[in-house]
Amino acid sequence: MTARGSNLATEIRGGIVTFVTMAYIVVLNPLIVGTAKDINGNLPGGGQDFGVAISLVAAATALIAGLMTIFMGVYGRFPIAIAAGLGLNGFLAFGLAPQMTWPQAFGLVILEGLIILVLVLTGFRQAVFHAVPDSLKYSIGSGIGLFIALIGLVDAGIVRSGVPLIGFGVNGELAGWPIFTFVFGLLLLIVLVALRIRGGILIGLLATTVVAVILESTYSIGAANTDPNAPGLENPTGWGLNVPAIPDQLFGFVNPAPLFSIDLFGAFSAIGVLAAGLAVFSLLLSDFFDTIGTVTGLAAEADLMNSNGDVEHLDAILTVDSIAAIAGGAAGTSSNTAYIESASGIGDGARTGIASVVTGVLFLLAMFIAPLTKIVPYEAAAPALVIVGFLMMTQIRKIDFNDYSVAIPAFLTIILMPFTYSITNGIGAGVVSYVLIKVAERKSKDIPGMMWIIAVAFTLYFAVHPLKELLGV
Repeated sequence: MTARGSNLATEIRGGIVTFVTMAYIVVLNPLIVGTAKDINGNLPGGGQDFGVAISLVAAATALIAGLMTIFMGVYGRFPIAIAAGLGLNGFLAFGLAPQMTWPQAFGLVILEGLIILVLVLTGFRQAVFHAVPDSLKYSIGSGIGLFIALIGLVDAGIVRSGVPLIGFGVNGELAGWPIFTFVFGLLLLIVLVALRIRGGILIGLLATTVVAVILESTYSIGAANTDPNAPGLENPTGWGLNVPAIPDQLFGFVNPAPLFSIDLFGAFSAIGVLAAGLAVFSLLLSDFFDTIGTVTGLAAEADLMNSNGDVEHLDAILTVDSIAAIAGGAAGTSSNTAYIESASGIGDGARTGIASVVTGVLFLLAMFIAPLTKIVPYEAAAPALVIVGFLMMTQIRKIDFNDYSVAIPAFLTIILMPFTYSITNGIGAGVVSYVLIKVAERKSKDIPGMMWIIAVAFTLYFAVHPLKELLGV
């Protein structure tokens, strides 16, 4: 501790600051994962009750974040906190769950974590890291950011399906108190983030929820209902999911055990070997490069790089991160990964794993506020998604748009993620177009062998239906 220029008081304070900065995930993750139905119409945990599913996912989110962050502090010896990854949870909820059961989707997350763990333990991670060009790495993060922002706008009711294909608000207007609750929350977050207020996302989320509760108690707005089969009951300007009312129980322990149901290989029969394999690969790429970028940036800020420019204890850090992905899948919270918000604690002086232990303990205590998450409506959480999407989109500035050979694949990666609601489609389009352009430029020798393999796999993925028709299968 002394060698890194810190002391116990500084580490404790840094751990608390990091927790306050990223505690929003205990509320946000349940509103993404806990509200998505699988192919059978079930929510995580196998039930149909949104309130129950949200509480279960909130408790599991806090539990795994707490345990894995403590593990990072003890084994990784680094001031990094871990929690359910934003972007990864969106892919899980909107890209995978609708095609399979929740246990099967969580099984893919576990497989992704196991593969990363093998890559780390065998030292093969460097080969994977260097095989993918930097432009695609940055575009993956930017595309996920745009995808998250779109999810936030859809959840808030700002963007809706209709005529034209995508509509604005209710019949082209911002109508109803819930939408204006979102607008209030977004404007508040813009100010807090622009002023770099620590814990700004959490402050904005809580303040917007309070406004929502006041509006509901005053005007009895009720839940949204756009069902044409319920004449007289339509309420297109109601709350998107949770009606923000104070529950009977504010605090208490919620046992997340119903989420611990896993079907490790079931997805391969549900959607096919190729599609399931590429889904795992997409999770792996998103998680892997996000972690590498996050850890490298945090280490540079904390001045914890060795003389060769490598991160201290990198293998231990990546080992913990891969185990966190496995644990997140097993507990039904989505893949867990290192959080860039850890920079707030580092900026406050945290330099050792003690700060992570403090953050982890606070996450474990947060399990007891799981019932409170049922108060938060989509409209209060959605501004956080939009702002997090913006923060992830900032990676786009690192892409050289003057070089079309890398700019076009990056562009396709970024736009296809939100426009097709699929991270896999975005990554696939980027990889295939990158290889195609390099071949057209007669620079095939510059393409790593692994990129050829990935490009062929994605080509087969995109062409599977035409091939079936051609072969009469």
